[in-house]
Amino acid sequence: MMEVSSPPIQGGFTNGHASPNVNGHDHVDSGGIDGVVASNSATESLPFDTSVFRNYLQALLPPVLGATPPELEDSIFSDPEFEERVKQFATQPGGPLYVAKIQEDLEADQTSPPTYRYALTSGLTYSPTNVATLALIKRVPSLDSTLPIATQIQMLNLFGDEDTPYESLHAVVSQAVKPWFDAFVGTRPGIRDSDSKIGIPNAKKKFAELELSLFHLQQNVEIPETHLVIHPVIQRAVDAARESSTRINVSIIPSTYLNDSSFLNALQSHVNSWIKAIQGVTKLSRDVSAGTASQEINFWLSLERALDAIDTQLHSEEVVLVLECLRHARRYLATVSFASDTGLKEGMETVKRYNGLMKDFPLDELLSATDLEKIQDSLGLIFGHLNGRLRRVPYPIRRALPLVEAISRDFNDTLLRVLTSHRLIYQPYETFERLVNTAINVFKAWDDYIKDFTNVAREVTRKRSEKFIPIKINPAHAKLAERVRYLRDWRRQHEQLAVTTAPTKGLSAGVAGAAGVIGAGVGNELGGVDMEEEVKEAYEIIKNIDILDVSIEGTEIWVTAENAYNERIARVENQIIARLRDRLGTARNANEMFRVFSKFNALFVRPKIRGAIQEYQTQLIESVKEDIKHLHTKFKTQYRYSEAYHMSQMRDLPPIAGAIIWARQIERQLSTYMKRVEDVLGKGWELYADGQKLQTESSAFRKKLDTRPVYEAWLHEINRRDMAINGRLFEIVKLRGGGYQLAVNFDPQIITLFKEVRNLLWLGFQVPHAINTMAKEAKRVYPHAVSLMETVRTYGQTLHLIEQNQVVEMLVAEYRNEAQAMTTRGMSLRWDYFVNAYDTHRYLPAAGLDGRENRHISFVREFASVVSILQDKTNSLVNSYKEINRVVEDLSTCPYNHDAFAELIGKIQAAVDRLNLEGFANLENWVAELDDRIAGILAQRLTHILQVWCTEFDKSDDGEIRREAVPRDMTNKRKGDKWKEEKDKHTPDSNMTLEPIVHEIRIQNQVIFLDPPIEYARDTWIKQLHEWLGVICRLRRIRSSRYEIGLQMDEGSTIDLTYTFLLTRFTDGTLEKSFTLIENKVQQLRDYVSKWLQFQSLWDLEAEYVFNRLGDSLANWQQLLIEIKRTRSTFDTSDTQKSLGVCVINYEQVQARVNAKYDSWQKDILSRFGVKLGNAMKEMHASILKARHDLEHQSIEGLSSGAPRRA
Repeated sequence: MMEVSSPPIQGGFTNGHASPNVNGHDHVDSGGIDGVVASNSATESLPFDTSVFRNYLQALLPPVLGATPPELEDSIFSDPEFEERVKQFATQPGGPLYVAKIQEDLEADQTSPPTYRYALTSGLTYSPTNVATLALIKRVPSLDSTLPIATQIQMLNLFGDEDTPYESLHAVVSQAVKPWFDAFVGTRPGIRDSDSKIGIPNAKKKFAELELSLFHLQQNVEIPETHLVIHPVIQRAVDAARESSTRINVSIIPSTYLNDSSFLNALQSHVNSWIKAIQGVTKLSRDVSAGTASQEINFWLSLERALDAIDTQLHSEEVVLVLECLRHARRYLATVSFASDTGLKEGMETVKRYNGLMKDFPLDELLSATDLEKIQDSLGLIFGHLNGRLRRVPYPIRRALPLVEAISRDFNDTLLRVLTSHRLIYQPYETFERLVNTAINVFKAWDDYIKDFTNVAREVTRKRSEKFIPIKINPAHAKLAERVRYLRDWRRQHEQLAVTTAPTKGLSAGVAGAAGVIGAGVGNELGGVDMEEEVKEAYEIIKNIDILDVSIEGTEIWVTAENAYNERIARVENQIIARLRDRLGTARNANEMFRVFSKFNALFVRPKIRGAIQEYQTQLIESVKEDIKHLHTKFKTQYRYSEAYHMSQMRDLPPIAGAIIWARQIERQLSTYMKRVEDVLGKGWELYADGQKLQTESSAFRKKLDTRPVYEAWLHEINRRDMAINGRLFEIVKLRGGGYQLAVNFDPQIITLFKEVRNLLWLGFQVPHAINTMAKEAKRVYPHAVSLMETVRTYGQTLHLIEQNQVVEMLVAEYRNEAQAMTTRGMSLRWDYFVNAYDTHRYLPAAGLDGRENRHISFVREFASVVSILQDKTNSLVNSYKEINRVVEDLSTCPYNHDAFAELIGKIQAAVDRLNLEGFANLENWVAELDDRIAGILAQRLTHILQVWCTEFDKSDDGEIRREAVPRDMTNKRKGDKWKEEKDKHTPDSNMTLEPIVHEIRIQNQVIFLDPPIEYARDTWIKQLHEWLGVICRLRRIRSSRYEIGLQMDEGSTIDLTYTFLLTRFTDGTLEKSFTLIENKVQQLRDYVSKWLQFQSLWDLEAEYVFNRLGDSLANWQQLLIEIKRTRSTFDTSDTQKSLGVCVINYEQVQARVNAKYDSWQKDILSRFGVKLGNAMKEMHASILKARHDLEHQSIEGLSSGAPRRA
């Protein structure tokens, strides 16, 4: 064994060939390769020295394979073919050499240390005894022993000592070969720019597919391979039958075996073992949530292959013969339930149904994706396959949910792998922004696909009537998505600050040029802080960590690094805030604040700076928001309901052009306001929360303000409609509610057309030639068309006004007939002549005009004149009638006195005289109807006044004189003036007051009489009634012929000229009732006065005559005294008068004298009655004494003796 010096060993380890874990970058150095290539030609003829290769192995194998020198001497170097095999490897082109480490005595005791042997071979064989295999691969066509072997050979360690080599191969590809290729491509810009031409993306895809394939092989669930044990006798019999081409059945088995119970028991035992083995496969299952999606897919595909293999074995001739033998021996227990016990049929059906989903599952597209776009496309393929087949394949939803979560884990790993390969933190901002936005779009695509999958899962669950389970997916990439979105915002803020603090941009330029206040040295002004350097150093902190590590440890590292970053940035922000607040604090008004914000808006990219000036920003942004809100309100009110619409009508702007101008004005105002937002929030303002909301709203609002659709809709409408100028001037239009109406046969849109075209050309729109020509023709007939349309509109309005006021219809009949005659004349005229001859009418002299042209043009003018007269007369008449009607209505509410009625009647008569002077037709009939109406109102007033008079006359007011009624009404009025005035307004006759007549009962010459007499009261009341009736009856009636000479000569009777005839119209006895009340009141007065006149007998009677009439009857005397007492109440009272409503009887003069005379009479009668009563009492007393005396002298014996007889 030779000693190996350290330099070759050290060289071998340094270039990476002795270690499988280094990336191998150093062995591509140009010096080594160039040196080898340069010496090949010089040493081509020299033989290869195998001792050099021997020394290389002695130095390489101990650290790599753990070999000892004695083991190498006993195995590799003691092989007689060693030198020949090495020379052939060194000089001839071909495959590599392999050094295999093999473990001996696998069955030995586990307590003893293992022993290994080593072999050098040119071919590979895989065996469980292989612990490791080292592949030595030439980098040059032939080896040169004069150069270091390490520079000419690369090595690869293939591990063994495991069930499958998939894990080792996957580690080599994913952690060594593929990263080395990506690193090489990433460090070569020239290759990166032209990689699409040299197939690098295809190579990357192949690497990813190889890695994916090894990963699938590593994750496959091993389905146990089932081999059915066949009895040797059965096997030999089947083999013999096949050789002799004999039909295989029970007859090929010797009968001795068929009757041998031990043989049959052995067959039955084999069948039972088959059932157990098959059940072990058919009942095999796995937990979907425990592995990856590829494991679930490969499990069902492998299970189908295993079940097909078992089914093939069950249909083999050996198995069929075993079952026939058992059936021949009547061992039905093992054969009858064989198929059902195995469950093979049901298992195969289930697996085949499930594999309808698993076959062609496009999961490899996701796992092998090399960029973000392919990841998004693969998601579309996966969920399209999953949603489409899940409706047809009975794959359980309870397994589909964890399958989607497993796909989410694969999606997270693939996305993390792709994003990590781009080294996001080192990318320029534009590339970083593009990659992160693409990743966010991928996340959004996942969310959209998950929504579709959720809907499909719910639909399938309902159709299958499966047990309800919550359809919820817990995505494994949620934290990664959150981190990516956070990184986008963080990097955006950093980039904005970096741009702001750059030497020629943002803060430096803005501060240096701000009104000359800040000098050129920004650092000196802002506290001496080199902001650009500070920002760069802060960013270097983030470069040293894995920004996509969302584990707990990774998150802690990110938080720590971000805090360190924020500490450095805070120093820059503090200096900026101090200066900016100073400038804003000295601003005197909002305009100066806007100027400061517009100059320093590049500073407002940081939250801390924005927070420091937020009070100013909030104030100004609220102002802008309020202005934009007013714009929204202005737009939402719509152009037709805005003030601009009315102003456009005043300026003769058509609707479409006016709407376009209005929208453009709003858009210009919106642009001005959004520029203010940029001044306040800074450049990139739409990235902030408030700015983004404003940007979204303004963009949506700006789309609504696009005027192109309005113009195109108008253009389409014009092309669709037939707007030719032809036909008759007038047409009869049928109304919806029934009836017909006169209209001008001219589309109003034609009038608007030339105005629209004129304004749209001014606004810069391209109007087609055909529409422009049509507009010119419309302009020719515009004056006549507008005149006719206005005339017809006026005519229709006037007729409508006449219909609403039909009472004046007969008065305007003459003017209406003239308008109808003009309409009949215009029905035969046509528009064609106006279109063709209008220019001739303008440019030819009047003598050159023909009759038709004069007739058409003059008709328009004459028709307008006639309708104008009709309108004026109708309006004048309607106004006059309204005034007359108001006055007539006032007749029913005016105060009930002659002056008020005469004034109103005079106004009506003046209005009628004015109508007579204006020459309205049918005035006499109209005035007759008006007079009848006035007579009816006056008759109602008469009826009401009679009722009021009767009510007032019939009032009884005993105990109070009538004159006190007025003060009592005044008191009531003071208590409720407002109510009284309102009541009096509606009932003007309710204030009637009849002055009561005062009669006095007097005594003269011992004669009682009434002064004045009762006939005076009757005469007075009748005169009062006549005065109230004469207020209306003496009014003069309305006449229409006061300006007619012939009628003035005819003097009519008085009753025809006044309203006295109304008294003959009372048929309900109202008038008679008033006279009846007068007579009743006279009779009531007469009855009361007669009571006083009876007291005349006090002076006329003699006392002796009365005493003689009474005689000695005490009852008559007593009755007379009672009647005297009762009669005394008539005059023996404190009152001095008696009220009977409208008359008062004063008896004060006679009351005392009658009372005195009455007292005298009562005293005399009482005195005479006392004498009579005393005599009667004496006589009574005497008779009682006599009876007592007689009674006392009666004998007791006589009484007692007579008692028994009476009994």
